[in-house]
Amino acid sequence: MQALIDRKDFTIKCALIVGSAIISAIALNFFLIPGNIFSAGINGVSQILSILALKWFHVRINTGWLILIFNIPIGLLGWLKIGRGFTVYSFITSFLTSILAVILPVQTLSHNPLLSALFGGILTGVGVAYPLKYGFSTGGMDIIAVILEKTTGKTIGTLMIAINLVIVLIAGTLVGWENAMYTIISLYGMSRVVDAIHTRHQKLTAFIVTTEPDDVIDGLKKTLIRGVTILPAQGAYKRRPGAVLMVVISRYELYELEHVVKTVDPGSFVNLVSTVDIEGNFYDETEQLKFKQGQSE
Repeated sequence: MQALIDRKDFTIKCALIVGSAIISAIALNFFLIPGNIFSAGINGVSQILSILALKWFHVRINTGWLILIFNIPIGLLGWLKIGRGFTVYSFITSFLTSILAVILPVQTLSHNPLLSALFGGILTGVGVAYPLKYGFSTGGMDIIAVILEKTTGKTIGTLMIAINLVIVLIAGTLVGWENAMYTIISLYGMSRVVDAIHTRHQKLTAFIVTTEPDDVIDGLKKTLIRGVTILPAQGAYKRRPGAVLMVVISRYELYELEHVVKTVDPGSFVNLVSTVDIEGNFYDETEQLKFKQGQSE
């Protein structure tokens, strides 16, 4: 059962890597680059440098190769600050995005810059958000944003807006302030999509109905640093004794919680409730990391 679940998890992540890379490359080559609208993060920086290389040195450099070059040092930073699994999947995603950006031709699907900005931003947001939801990213500034989210508590989308402000200013200087304003529209659309899909800052209360509470609790303790409340229960249909486990988690931990519960007790039932506010000791990601490091010493 564990091998089957792990294989399913790996398959989902591989599908997300391919899907995210295709969507990001389409957003870049079909909407943003033809409309002189700059993308977020490293993609936007690569666009700017590509324009400068052509304008100043008359050298045409494909944006995809620049994206790949920039992601190498940022990937090393992610390896040190976030974790091995996150960084490996993220680098593979950024590598595949770079290759597809080189292979796919730059085509103009719309001559309306507003449509190009909106569709480019929305597609970029989708390509960024789903990998983040499943524990990795598209590389580049996403990695930096995740590191900053851990230290500031701000949402990923808000941090991306702050990080990309300099791109807007450079876009206005190089291409024109009208294009800079369309870039702002694109970045805003991207950030809204990211925050709508990647809601790791939200809190949830999980009620886990199980007949194997001890095994489930042991599994949760190995994965999450969260308190679990045991509520004795009995099934009304078969009158079998069991328990309801109540645990409050951040949204980013939902995938791990569901993975553990279904691995230990496939017949369990999980009810998720949105939590408006919490009072008391609730470890964020940074505090959890410190706690785990203390346990390993």
